[in-house]
Amino acid sequence: MKKKAAPLLAVVVLVVVVAAIVCITNLVKKYTPTSEVMDGKEYFSLSSDDEAAIVIGRDVSSYKGMVSGDVCYVDFEAVKEQLNDRFYWDSEANLMLYTTPTDIIEIPAGGQKYTATGKTETVSYDIVKVDGTKTYLALDFVQMYTNLEYELFHDPERIVITNEWGEKTLATIRKNGKLRYQGGIKSPILRELQKNEVVTVLEPMEDWTGVLTQDGYFGYIQNDRLVEERTETVEREFEEPEYTTVAKDYKINMVWHVISNTDANYNIIYDIASVKGVNTISPTWFSIVSNDGTLSSLADADYVDTAHRNDMEVWALVDNFNTEVDTTAVLKSTESRTKIENTLIASAIEYGFDGINVDFENLPEEAADGYIQFIRELSVKCRKNGLVLSVDVPVPMSFNEHYNRAELGTVCDYVIVMGYDEHYDGSEEAGSVASLSFENQGILDTRKDVPAEKLISGIPFYTRLWNTKTNEDGTTTVTSEALGMDEGQQRLENNNVEAAWDETTGQNYAQFEGDDGSLYQIWLEDDKSIEEKLTLVKDYGLAGVAGWRLGLESDSVWDIILKYVS
Repeated sequence: MKKKAAPLLAVVVLVVVVAAIVCITNLVKKYTPTSEVMDGKEYFSLSSDDEAAIVIGRDVSSYKGMVSGDVCYVDFEAVKEQLNDRFYWDSEANLMLYTTPTDIIEIPAGGQKYTATGKTETVSYDIVKVDGTKTYLALDFVQMYTNLEYELFHDPERIVITNEWGEKTLATIRKNGKLRYQGGIKSPILRELQKNEVVTVLEPMEDWTGVLTQDGYFGYIQNDRLVEERTETVEREFEEPEYTTVAKDYKINMVWHVISNTDANYNIIYDIASVKGVNTISPTWFSIVSNDGTLSSLADADYVDTAHRNDMEVWALVDNFNTEVDTTAVLKSTESRTKIENTLIASAIEYGFDGINVDFENLPEEAADGYIQFIRELSVKCRKNGLVLSVDVPVPMSFNEHYNRAELGTVCDYVIVMGYDEHYDGSEEAGSVASLSFENQGILDTRKDVPAEKLISGIPFYTRLWNTKTNEDGTTTVTSEALGMDEGQQRLENNNVEAAWDETTGQNYAQFEGDDGSLYQIWLEDDKSIEEKLTLVKDYGLAGVAGWRLGLESDSVWDIILKYVS
């Protein structure tokens, strides 16, 4: 029995030894830090030696830069999206523009000269470089108009940009340690941190801390390598541009006035005969009629004189309603934009009107950059000529975010939110033109970007009478017609129908059956619904109210408006 047991015991011992060796080997592997070093080009996502990474704060931009001599260049798209969106590139004219509150700076590509305040200036480097489909801006030039600092590092090439200022948490490296891509000893090494090196603390954790190095690496270091953690204020001397604003010392009580031909100007004295308290009138005088920026004009000096005698300022309206015009093409072209701007300013001087109201509707998303550049440029020229610049915008929705209301609220004097067309001609179902909740939400959402003292509430003086008809095939057809306030009430009287107050919409509602069995529905605009909307102007401290449009209102509405806007 003993002879048989000896080999078995040896096998058991061997198994135990092997298991122990395996266990120890696994433990060693588990607790031994990896020595793998991540390649710098991989970390900074560089695919060629001609590229330079752009590092902004802790983030490596998806855009690239390049270095020419000792000049750093950054992809224009990176400048626009991440550094300063007031640069504008006109690829057709090969021209870069930068707009300040008082100047439109022109920088032709491929040269060292630019024009500012009417003077030609020269720098020691090419400001704009075009390489195939890519456009690059010299970072030194961007820095002239942007609160940023940068430094160039090599191996690999990277431009490290700082553009956020204020309090930052800093720490000193106590002794040399490895900065790793992620927290944990098995993560690849980015680089060696040296004793006394200063890093910015961004992500404190239990055993590791995410830090940003001065040369653009964000990674993780073990906590025992950090000492002297402190908060410091990091600042840079830079004078931010100041956008002056024409701010009236009274609430705006404005009405749009539709002028369809020159003779209609003569009707102003009759059209305003019943109004009360209106201090601003906006005639629909200008419209873009061709892609080169030509405007049609119905401007009239006698109209302006009449308005002024009645204590009204005139803010001439310009629209993009001509269906033969490509709004995107017009706004994309510096030449076309300039033509529109100069025509408006020259007309203001010639006819003596007080401001401009820009009413560009159904703006395609691809026109957004040109649109906001147009408004910036026009604001410069209005500012220089003492003209009020107002702009009409739709109620904020996901599909119209490109109106860039925040920038409009900065460069314009007033922003008018058009709180109507909740349901419109062509809507698939009947509904209110401007329910109270629609108006309220439109104001609240616009106030996120536009200061209340610049925001005017646009309200409708009209409603829609809806007709829903069931067809023989079971489908329904929905049509509507726009009616003024008095006309809407008259239609109900003609059909012996009384409206009842609808709390949901904040309007009087009525319905009746047509002779053909179809359903008629109407959500009225009247004194009560208008007053509900005007309470929002008061409650939110808005700059005033604008009514669309003169001639559709009932006479009694002016007394209601005066209670809230005076």
